[in-house]
Amino acid sequence: MSDMPGRLLRLLSLLQSRREWSGRELADRLGVTERTVRRDVERLRALDYPVTGTTGTAGGYRLGSGTHLPPLQLDDDEAIAVALGLVGAAGGGVSGMADSSMSALAKLEQVLPARLRPQLAAVGSAAEAIPRPGLPQVDPGVLAVLARCCRNHELVAFDYNGRSRATTRRRVEPHQLLTLAWRWYLLAFDPDRDDWRIFRVDRISSVDPVLHRFTPRVIDGPSYLVESFVSAQYRHTVELTVEAAASTVTSTFEGVVRGIVTPLTETSCRVRFSADTPGMLLTQVAALAALGPFTVDQATPETAALISATGERLARAFALGNDQADPEGQDPDRQ
Repeated sequence: MSDMPGRLLRLLSLLQSRREWSGRELADRLGVTERTVRRDVERLRALDYPVTGTTGTAGGYRLGSGTHLPPLQLDDDEAIAVALGLVGAAGGGVSGMADSSMSALAKLEQVLPARLRPQLAAVGSAAEAIPRPGLPQVDPGVLAVLARCCRNHELVAFDYNGRSRATTRRRVEPHQLLTLAWRWYLLAFDPDRDDWRIFRVDRISSVDPVLHRFTPRVIDGPSYLVESFVSAQYRHTVELTVEAAASTVTSTFEGVVRGIVTPLTETSCRVRFSADTPGMLLTQVAALAALGPFTVDQATPETAALISATGERLARAFALGNDQADPEGQDPDRQ
């Protein structure tokens, strides 16, 4: 029996997974000749799939926009990944996504093969994302335009409300959308400043694609984002000497506040934190205090006052709790 129907579905899946493919790449993925790829592309066109192609050394195939939405081809792992993503989107930082995500999850369950429906039902019933209070909300339309410009390597212009609260018009080469601690960030190269920049997406508005393509630059987006937070200088800082290995200290970091760790010996290191508010530093210092002894080398006055006062209140509270404890009345199953 001919494998042509299955091959057409695999070809369609490949075309949907990336903006453009060369004929040689598709032939290698499908295990056929480039001539067979050309024939299969013509078969998809005959079925009203808008597959466009260009000739020459830089030529290739892409699935364009059509008047009808073509069937989306997902393998088993992709389908479950989409379901998990929809559940997460319901509680993430994207405005108005809860109802839309659950509606999309229901539609996905309806069209999935029978063998996958139990897994999807388990995901839908057992998982639920709880919205984080006070999380800045991102406009899904803004997110969609930025994602498309990242994928298409297309310049984009937007208004940006920075930390100084002054709004500026920016024109950048968008590279990647990243999430950290429930927030969305755009990593982009700014030609006017000849350097990379990170933008919080919830501060972006009036997004306009420039309709001009650019050659993408190479950068490790996640590493750059984390290093940017580590090296940034904010209003409040604290420097500590911690009696613990540098690798142990680094493993305690959470959220966007990451410390600069300088090893002193195999069992000690110096750590510097910087953040917009003393409260953001308090959580990091408390986590380090659980590792063992440490000394404060330097701290801004507001930070020192908050950490000192909090420590005293905790010490008094737990001392009072120990005085009132009744060892004989404790439940042995809860010790």
